[in-house]
Amino acid sequence: MPRRILHRINHALEKRFPEQRLFLKSETETRFIRLRPVTQVAALAGGVSLFAWAVVATALVMVDSLGAGSAREQTARERIAYETRLDMLARQRDERADEALSAQERFNLALAKVSQMQSLLLASEDRRKEVETGLDVVQQTLRRTIGERDAARADASELRVALAEQGGEGSPLAARAREVEDTMTVLAGTLGAIATERDHLASAAVEARHEAGLIALEKRLLEERNDQIFTRLEEAVSVSMEPLDRMFRSAGLNPEQVLREVRRGYSGQGGPVTPLRISTKGEVPDPHALRADAILQGFDRMALYRIATQKVPFANPVRGSYRFTSGFGFRRDPKGKGTRMHAGTDFAGARGTPIHSTADGVVVEAGWHTGYGNVVTVRHAFGIETRYAHLSQIRVKSGQSVSRGDRIGDMGNTGRSTGTHLHYEVRVGGKPVNPMTYIKAATNVF
Repeated sequence: MPRRILHRINHALEKRFPEQRLFLKSETETRFIRLRPVTQVAALAGGVSLFAWAVVATALVMVDSLGAGSAREQTARERIAYETRLDMLARQRDERADEALSAQERFNLALAKVSQMQSLLLASEDRRKEVETGLDVVQQTLRRTIGERDAARADASELRVALAEQGGEGSPLAARAREVEDTMTVLAGTLGAIATERDHLASAAVEARHEAGLIALEKRLLEERNDQIFTRLEEAVSVSMEPLDRMFRSAGLNPEQVLREVRRGYSGQGGPVTPLRISTKGEVPDPHALRADAILQGFDRMALYRIATQKVPFANPVRGSYRFTSGFGFRRDPKGKGTRMHAGTDFAGARGTPIHSTADGVVVEAGWHTGYGNVVTVRHAFGIETRYAHLSQIRVKSGQSVSRGDRIGDMGNTGRSTGTHLHYEVRVGGKPVNPMTYIKAATNVF
């Protein structure tokens, strides 16, 4: 039965696939292989299947290649955008710092101008008081002189009457009358001089009042300008301070405690002993001086923040091309040893990629460490340490001071590692913490 079915199939396919014979000739004999229609169809189907498989496999390989290329391009674009954002933020920070410095210079000039104007105003007030005192003295003298003049005129009138009654120019009354007239002449001259001086002092007092009014107006305008400068400076300090506070809090650090430690490390003072002076005036502090002091304290706080940010690992240890291959936390061991704690973050890249210190500190370890291979450990402030493992080359020595951005080694594959990468750890008080907490905390600041 199967032969009959096979025969019918061959007969049906013979129109399109006629029977073929393949001759094999040797020196002694000739043989042939018969290719029936079914065999030809089977061979054709196998060839078509092999061709289809090759097409599908090639397509899958091309799709994977294109996908990997697009992922690399996307990573490169994100890195370029990130670097552009960093450059823009750095420029904005520098511009804000320049504006703050220029505003501080204008503020110092304004304070000097206010001090000068206050001195002029006080001098004008003293002059006005002197003029008013002089006017009072002149008026008193004038009133006394007028009284004496009136008394002399009364005496002269009485003398003339007595002289007329006695009738004689040579009598003692006549001599007394002449003395009174001479006295009246002297008094009239003195009175005129005093009146002239009074008028002069009165005009000087008017000018002093006018000058005092102009100085008061200029002082008020300058105070308004200073108030605007103070407001801008206060806003600049507030805007610059908030992201710094948020950055330290995001990293789990208390900003006040950090600033206290920095201030304690940067508090050198000294100088010759001078006599102690204590003010006994008991004056109320000037509001402008209080605002200026608050702004200067804000600038001092920003300076302490700038020092603190250099001592905390807010930077990325790898600046070249890389990708994250393993994060912080429990993971399956790459050597097949079960699930283990991974105390850092892995950055995979090309061998020899520069590795940079993420903060200022002192190198406490630079050499071979079991499991880590070539490793560099840097001790920073506030009980923080950073560790850079699997390096191909170490470029620092133990006890060496390093700054943020200094090259401390090259990426490699030493120690317990499956490929070229950097194992980066951050430890606080000897305990490992997630390094990405510090790197992400500074994303919107640097």
